[in-house]
Amino acid sequence: MVVTFPIMFLRIAVTFILAFIFGIERQKSHKPIGFGTFIFVSTGACALAITAINLSSDNPLGLLSAIVTGIGFLGAGALMKTTDRIFGFTSASTIWLFAIFGLVIGVGEYAIGMILYSLIWVVVLYDLNLEKKGRGSYQKRIMISTNKIISEKEIKDILLVSTKLFKLISLEVEKTKKRIIFIYQIEGNKDQINKIPNKLYEKDWFDSCRIE
Repeated sequence: MVVTFPIMFLRIAVTFILAFIFGIERQKSHKPIGFGTFIFVSTGACALAITAINLSSDNPLGLLSAIVTGIGFLGAGALMKTTDRIFGFTSASTIWLFAIFGLVIGVGEYAIGMILYSLIWVVVLYDLNLEKKGRGSYQKRIMISTNKIISEKEIKDILLVSTKLFKLISLEVEKTKKRIIFIYQIEGNKDQINKIPNKLYEKDWFDSCRIE
């Protein structure tokens, strides 16, 4: 059955508005994928879904499945790699899911589309909560360098002021330079973590620190 213009306009408009709202939130959160990408991907998928139905109403699955596969390459572009960590999985999977959302609305399955859209918001809002608390994949790493040999207890005493959730990852001792480099994995919100450099600066053995 050919999709008429009023229905076509409704489906694209619904996709556009909902993707726009979600994309604005992602933009404000400084995520690697901004609101424009979500709009383009979802409305494009919606338009292709409508086109697939109009061209081959009996079996539009070929074109629809190709869209889902192709979007996976775009989502991979949202991944960012550091020396030992990869970020952006949530953004990459979300852009892929928004392509599915556009397809679902494009074929007229509004109920499925709204359920999918609601679930995306639930996951993203909870993910933002984890990010604020510095939990899970949002843990930070702090590298502390000293200008003389000290015990680890002195470092721990400072970290305990801000958070009790930390773990020593590596320890490097340079005897000739009388220097120790501690690397910890820590959990905590931004305010807690920002207090650590100030506390370190008060110590005479402190040389430098880096949080990433």
